[in-house]
Amino acid sequence: MTWWCTGIRWIEGGPAIGWYGQGPGRGERSSPLAYGQSLVFAGRGERRCLGVRRAGRRTPCPTERTVPGRSGNAQCPECARLDRSFSVAADTNAADPRTYRVYLAWFGPGLVKVGITAEERGSARLLEQGAVTWAWLGRGPLMATRRTEELLRAALGVPDRIAYARKRAVRGHLPPGPERAAEVAGLHARAAALEGWPESLERLGCEVRDHVEAFGLEGIPLPDRVISEMVAGGTVAGRLVAAAGPDLHFADGLVVDTRLLAGWELAAAGEGTATDVPVAGIPAVLPGAPGGQDGLF
Repeated sequence: MTWWCTGIRWIEGGPAIGWYGQGPGRGERSSPLAYGQSLVFAGRGERRCLGVRRAGRRTPCPTERTVPGRSGNAQCPECARLDRSFSVAADTNAADPRTYRVYLAWFGPGLVKVGITAEERGSARLLEQGAVTWAWLGRGPLMATRRTEELLRAALGVPDRIAYARKRAVRGHLPPGPERAAEVAGLHARAAALEGWPESLERLGCEVRDHVEAFGLEGIPLPDRVISEMVAGGTVAGRLVAAAGPDLHFADGLVVDTRLLAGWELAAAGEGTATDVPVAGIPAVLPGAPGGQDGLF
């Protein structure tokens, strides 16, 4: 059976690499990661569409289309459209009966967003996005949480999306924990004082939480370059020191965006092999400088 990488997964608060098996007895599995371990692997064959994953099950791409190496989404256009045709994130599944939660997520100085996630997922969405510090704001039906999200975006001047590149750029300049918590708590207080919250939404008190330990970010080397494309025969090698959202941080300052690994068959490479896939520099950000907010999640 061939196992295709599906990118990073956060399981019980820790990072793992997900795999999807194509062929008889296909299914999914994961390989837990540990900070300090060496990772050496190479791309094999072509990058393939991973199909559509819904309700915990993956439907394979009927045409097994190839996907461009620089794309952050390992789906062909047809599967991507199908995926978004019944999606809370794309506002095409407004009838979802589950309870949702509204949250504030902090990624670095000046980088805060508001969002929603299904209550049953706990903090998984915050881990997937690379939220360093965060807090719940309220819980209730989907549409009530959506309306609250829009209210807070407009009133507090915070977005619902921040580009991964911006999160990555500020990750090496994090202020102390108390400063992070104070920024989130301050925004939480401003949000709680606003008028116009939906009546069906239950407000939640401020309990600021932090992911620095789970991500392993304390004292990591300054990230200075990121993989821009995985290629057939290309090798990635390094010692894992941290992970946040979809990113793996290596001891030499290299960041591996695992969204670019998704759809590849990855094979073990020999020890002593160096990284030889295309990389791009990460812009330097001065501590305390505003990061700006835009782009995709």
